[in-house]
Amino acid sequence: MNTRQLEIFLAIMRDGSVTAAANALAVSQPAVSKMLHHLEDQLGYALFERIGGRLVPTAEAELLYEDAGRVLREFEVLRDLAQRVGERRLGLLRIGVILPLAWSVLPAALTAFREAHPAVRVHLHTLPKREIAEALRVGGIDLALTLSPIFAPTVRTETLTQVEMAVLLPAGHRLAALETIAPADLAGESLISYGSHAEIGPTLDEAFRSAQMQREVAIQVASSVAAVPLVMAGLGVALVDGLVDWQAHAVGGQGGIVKRPFRPRLCMGLMLATDNARPIPRLARDFVEHLRAQV
Repeated sequence: MNTRQLEIFLAIMRDGSVTAAANALAVSQPAVSKMLHHLEDQLGYALFERIGGRLVPTAEAELLYEDAGRVLREFEVLRDLAQRVGERRLGLLRIGVILPLAWSVLPAALTAFREAHPAVRVHLHTLPKREIAEALRVGGIDLALTLSPIFAPTVRTETLTQVEMAVLLPAGHRLAALETIAPADLAGESLISYGSHAEIGPTLDEAFRSAQMQREVAIQVASSVAAVPLVMAGLGVALVDGLVDWQAHAVGGQGGIVKRPFRPRLCMGLMLATDNARPIPRLARDFVEHLRAQV
């Protein structure tokens, strides 16, 4: 039984004749009769008997009628849903992202994406990189945004832009007067930064060694977001990624964060990762285009 046959069966049950059903459905009477006979042949029993010049539903037809209307309504809902999904008016986008990106490029990209797709639901997973990589591998997210590559057999990683390392200082700090900050300028400062085991760690260590210094990290952090409240509390200066404009964010309702470029120029890559083992959803591709426009 297909949906057209179901529509004809319901119309005959409702209107009481083939002619009335044909008029209601805007099709010819022979077409309705033919489809009804075909349906009865498929089912193996009659749905109507002609008594006194009128069609009378059989007991079998009465039993089918109880659920036929509900089934047709549910199919119409499904068909409408499928159409809206096809028009990209509905759907789900799942993004895995590290905190600094959630504070920087992501809001603007999501704003543009939501303006184009207001009915699409977005699941945002703000996680450490290791958990993001696992979620991508098992299919829990559609795409990942990190500041370093994800290495896995089926994962494709693309660098969207380079993010310079920077020094975060309390407002009024002696180094805030400098346009750029080098390792020698940080001598004697309590340093908040990434550990040597981090992917950018060895590069930072080498920059200090080139200046005949050793990078001594007083407080080790995993992201620039974690460093900001520590700087504001006066616990030191932070050497982290310079992705976020912390002055604009006024963290915690307060100002007081100054960002200066670190020299020599060192960069982390803003990475987009997808899993080649799965097709990339159309909505994910649309979001990536908005993301590219932001970076």
